[in-house]
Amino acid sequence: MSRPAWIYDGSPIADPFDYGERAVRFLRALRHPKTGKPFQVDPWLERVVRRIYGPRHADGSRIVRSVVVMIPRGGRKTTLGAGLALLHLFGPERVPLGQVVLAAYDRAQARIAFDEATGLVMARRAVADAVRVRDSRHEITDKRSRSVLKAVSSDAAAQNGRTPSFVLFDEIHAWRNRRLYDVLRTGLGKTANTLSVTISQAGVGHDNLAAEVFDYARRVAADSSLDPGTLPILFETAKDADWREEAVWHEANPGLEHGYPDLPSLRQMAREAETRPALREKFKNDHLNVWLDRASSPFVEMATWNAGADADLGAPSGPVWLGVDLSASGDLTSIVLAWRDPDREGGVCVRPLFFCPADALERREAVAGVPYTRWAKDGLLFPTPGEVVDLNVIERTIRDLCEQHDVAEIAFDPALSHGVMGRLTEDGLPVVAFRQGALTMMPAIQTTERLINGGGLRHPGHPILDWNLGNIEVEANPLGHMVRFRKSSRHQCIDGAVAMTMAVQRCANGEDGKSIYDDETKRPDGPFVIHEWDF
Repeated sequence: MSRPAWIYDGSPIADPFDYGERAVRFLRALRHPKTGKPFQVDPWLERVVRRIYGPRHADGSRIVRSVVVMIPRGGRKTTLGAGLALLHLFGPERVPLGQVVLAAYDRAQARIAFDEATGLVMARRAVADAVRVRDSRHEITDKRSRSVLKAVSSDAAAQNGRTPSFVLFDEIHAWRNRRLYDVLRTGLGKTANTLSVTISQAGVGHDNLAAEVFDYARRVAADSSLDPGTLPILFETAKDADWREEAVWHEANPGLEHGYPDLPSLRQMAREAETRPALREKFKNDHLNVWLDRASSPFVEMATWNAGADADLGAPSGPVWLGVDLSASGDLTSIVLAWRDPDREGGVCVRPLFFCPADALERREAVAGVPYTRWAKDGLLFPTPGEVVDLNVIERTIRDLCEQHDVAEIAFDPALSHGVMGRLTEDGLPVVAFRQGALTMMPAIQTTERLINGGGLRHPGHPILDWNLGNIEVEANPLGHMVRFRKSSRHQCIDGAVAMTMAVQRCANGEDGKSIYDDETKRPDGPFVIHEWDF
C-alpha cells in the first residue's frame, strides 16, 4: 500500500505567511451548488491544501510548484480541482490578468470541470456578481483582477501562447495526446510563482504520459530531496494486496470514511467482480488505484506473457506459418512468423514484423502516446513511404520470407487483402483466408491463450507486440467464450496480436498445410447453421 503518511500523522505543516490557512478558509466559504452547504473540507483534504499553499520561501514565493495527486474514482477529484482553480481566479491566490486553465482529456470532461466551477460560483450571490460567466466559451472572468478561467481539452488545438498562473490537469490517465500538456507546462515556466495540479486515478500501460508523470512522482515520494518543488500525493494499492478487503479500500480512498465513494456500492461491485475477471481488473484500477499493465478486460496476464520472452529465440527451424494483418487507417500492418518449438513438445515460437507509413509516425505517436519514432529508429518498426502502408513493401517482404523459410501457409485477414492475396496465389504461394468472425477466431484465441498460460509460447519480447497484447479487450458470446479481440481505445493497436493469433492457430493445428477453407463442409459461409453472435 502507498499513502502519504504526513496526511495522517498530525505532523506540523509550515505556514509562515498564513497562506495555507487563508486557502482553507476560502474553500470553506464556497457553497455546494446542489445542497447549499459549505464546501466539504475534510481533515485529509485540509492537510493537502495546507501542504500545497503553506510552505514558502523567505520572500513568500512558492516552494511547491507542481502537485501530483492520485485518488481513485469517486474521490471528488474534479470538485477539488475546481475549488483550487477558483482560489486562483478570484480568491487570495489570484494575480492581475491571471490565466487559470482547466485542462482535460476531451471536451466532455473539460465541461464537467467547468460546470463544477460554475456551480460553485453561482451558489453564492456575492461571488456570482463579482464574475462574468461565458458558458459558450467555457470561460469565467473575475471582474476585479480581470483574471480568466478557461476550460480546454487535449483533443483541441494546442493552446500556444498561453501564460497560465494555474493549471489543473484533470484525469491525465485518459490522455492519449501530450501536446497540450507540454504546451501548458512550458507556459507555466514563463512567469514566477505559478502552480500546476495534476489529479487523476491510476492508469493503464507504461508507454504513456500518465505513466511518465506518476513514475516521476513516485521517485520524489521516495526521496523528496530530488525535487522539493514537486508534491506527490499518491493513494495506491499494491498489485498483490487483497482487493476484497475493505481495510484495503479505506487505505486507497481517503474520502471513504466521510461517505465518498459510496461504500455499499463498492461492496456490490466487489461481489460482481468475484467471478468476472474483467470487472475485477476494472474495480482494482478504478477504486483501488492499481496501475494495470494492460487493458482492463484481460486476455492474458502480462506477467504470464512476459514469462515467455526469450531474447535468444533464434531463427525459425522447420515449416513456418505466417499471419498477416493489413492495416486500416491509423493501424499497424503486421506479419508474424510462427513455428513449432524444437525444444518443447507442442510449443510454438513467434517473431513479429511491424510496418507503418513514414509520413504518419509523429502524428500517430502524438495520438497514441507511444514512441513510434524511437521504435523506427531502433529497427523495431519499418516505415514505408507515404501516408498509408505501401502494400508493395508488404508483398515483397512476404515473398522474401518465402525464399528464406519453408512457409507452410500465409494466413490473411481477407478484409483488406484481396489484391495481395490474389497475386501471391497466382504465383503458387500457400495463401489462405482467415476470416475474423467468431467461428475462426474463437478457437484461435483459445489455442493462443492455452499456449501462453501453459508456458508453451516463446517470443522475443518485442515491445510493439507487448503493447498490442496489452491493448486487447476480449468480446465474449452469451456462453462466456472469448470470440473476438477489440481495442481498448480507438487510438491503440492490436494488429500484431491478431496476426500472431492467426499464425499460432495454423501452426499449432495445421498438420498438412491445408486450410479449413479447402473443405467446403467447414467453410464459414457453408451450408450449416451457426449462432448469430458468431459474426
